[in-house]
Amino acid sequence: MIRSMTGFGVAEGDVAGSRLTVEIRSVNHRFFNPTLKLPSQFTRWEGEVREALRKSVSRGHVTLFARVDRTADVAVVDEARFSAYVTQLRSLQQRHGLDASLDVATILRMPDVMASGTVEEEGSAADLVAIVERAAKALDEMRTAEGARLVSYLDQRLSIVEEAYKRIEERAPARLIEQRDRVRQTVRELAEGVAVDEQRLAQEIAILADRLDVSEEISRFRSHLEAFRGALRKPPSDGVGKRLGFLLQEMLREANTTGSKSNDASMLRDVVLIKEELERIREQVENLE
Repeated sequence: MIRSMTGFGVAEGDVAGSRLTVEIRSVNHRFFNPTLKLPSQFTRWEGEVREALRKSVSRGHVTLFARVDRTADVAVVDEARFSAYVTQLRSLQQRHGLDASLDVATILRMPDVMASGTVEEEGSAADLVAIVERAAKALDEMRTAEGARLVSYLDQRLSIVEEAYKRIEERAPARLIEQRDRVRQTVRELAEGVAVDEQRLAQEIAILADRLDVSEEISRFRSHLEAFRGALRKPPSDGVGKRLGFLLQEMLREANTTGSKSNDASMLRDVVLIKEELERIREQVENLE
């Protein structure tokens, strides 16, 4: 399955009495390049998190961000402060002859009687890794969907390239005949009635034809194009991006050679079109895992 290197995944879960949200973002990179941003209480499990990411992502710059929303906070009564308020209020009641009734709710509303406390739990690396794996799975699903869209786009661009090379292949034989006739006509005009050595002229025309012949370039380009399509259909398990990048370089090399040999306006237009499409393909291939 071909994957894009761009994606996003998120997952939530409980770890050590805390509600944890893990977000993973990835963009293209030549290698696996992770950046982890964990809360301080979880940094001791950074190695386990990194390894879990490595199993899910082979290439790309991956940023993992985890944030904590504590759910185990409980209300705690400061009994010393509570007792002090009771003593003080009863003293005021006696001195000022106030109603002797005094209820708990009144005391609890006094400043700083209630405090927040946290129930600490040990938690484990496995709890954290499980959340990371779910986020990584969501990331993988998005990267796979984006990869499928890129493959469809690449197929469209490759079809344009293939059609352009077909036109070049169809035009090449006629172009050689035109060049041959042009050379013969030019030589005769320059000779101005002087006898021309037909054998020598034939040799020069043969040399020119060999210099302008693009059949080998077309054959090699088709071979690279077929290998490119084959990699898209059956990508290797370790990723397809690097292989496609290499094949693109080879296709561009053949396109450049074809252009330098063309010496024909219509063929050169198609060569320019091919190079433009190859550049568009390269921009997308750089984003494939």
